[in-house]
Amino acid sequence: MTHPLRFFAIAALTPVVLIALGAVFGGFFAVLSLLYITLLSFFLDEGVSKIAGTADADEDFTDANRLSAMLAGAHFILLPLVVFAISGGTGIGVWASLALLIAAGLFFGQVSNSNAHELIHRTDKCLFNMGKWVYISLLFGHHTSAHNKVHHRFVASEDDPNSAREGESFYAFAPRAWIGSFVAGYEMEKADNARSQKRRLNPYVTYIAGAILMLVLAYLIGGFGAVLVYLALCAHAQLQLLLSDYVQHYGLMRAKRENGSYEPVGDHHSWNSPHWFTSHLMMNAPRHSDHHAHPARPYPALRLPTAMQAPMLPYSLPTMATLALMPTLWNRVMGRALANWNRIRTQPDNAENL
Repeated sequence: MTHPLRFFAIAALTPVVLIALGAVFGGFFAVLSLLYITLLSFFLDEGVSKIAGTADADEDFTDANRLSAMLAGAHFILLPLVVFAISGGTGIGVWASLALLIAAGLFFGQVSNSNAHELIHRTDKCLFNMGKWVYISLLFGHHTSAHNKVHHRFVASEDDPNSAREGESFYAFAPRAWIGSFVAGYEMEKADNARSQKRRLNPYVTYIAGAILMLVLAYLIGGFGAVLVYLALCAHAQLQLLLSDYVQHYGLMRAKRENGSYEPVGDHHSWNSPHWFTSHLMMNAPRHSDHHAHPARPYPALRLPTAMQAPMLPYSLPTMATLALMPTLWNRVMGRALANWNRIRTQPDNAENL
């Protein structure tokens, strides 16, 4: 590959090791895992100006798929281990448990989510099912259907529950997106089944049954205390996923044609981020425009559009997700970025003066 896969592997697998050590030994490793996925990520993003390379789309991505499978496998080991540790199984202290809860939630919501998102776009059934079960394990199985069948079709329109409107706070967006995507995904699967010549089980049966199974497993790990820890981890991870959706399409809407249809999805309907470290940590998820243009394109081959082709986030995706939790600050920073982008779209010749 023109861009070594090892950068993705190092960035994404390091927190797996740190969180596992934190779950077993607590203390230093629990804090270090939190620092890695927060402060270190921020400073590396701000300090490294290099833009990550791009692999040729025609190359062999067997190794990239193997890394995704390895990360999914690590997820299924890490999740019960963290639940066991925080619920008292390994004897780590209160502060270590808190650091571990935050770090693991960030990992599951940013890295496991990005990787599962990659996997549910693969045509290989084994890889697809790995991604689906990662989402089920986070009590978010419906995202498998809603993302592929609703979000990609209706992105940047009022018909997509996961596209945030300009001026909409994250706190208004989150419940609308969660409930809306659950319902829309179910309706889409139901309609597809009605049109299909073959009878098949609605995937939502698997999502719900899988969620119940996960709750039972959590109880077996450590009783009701473990169930509460598991629910907290899932809520934290889902928060990260919803924040990503909120940030990556905020205020970008497709124009409607006279016949009522929407204009085709373009690069300018997604926010992107060029930041070197979190691009590797999140499997190039910040290169969101190219993903929508080519959903099946493997993550090492995703291209970063120029600032004239697509809007760029003022800071990295995780940093902007943090700002989204503070509506006043978010409106100030993102309002300015959106206004600048709209001026670029309407007056491209004057873009260098912005």
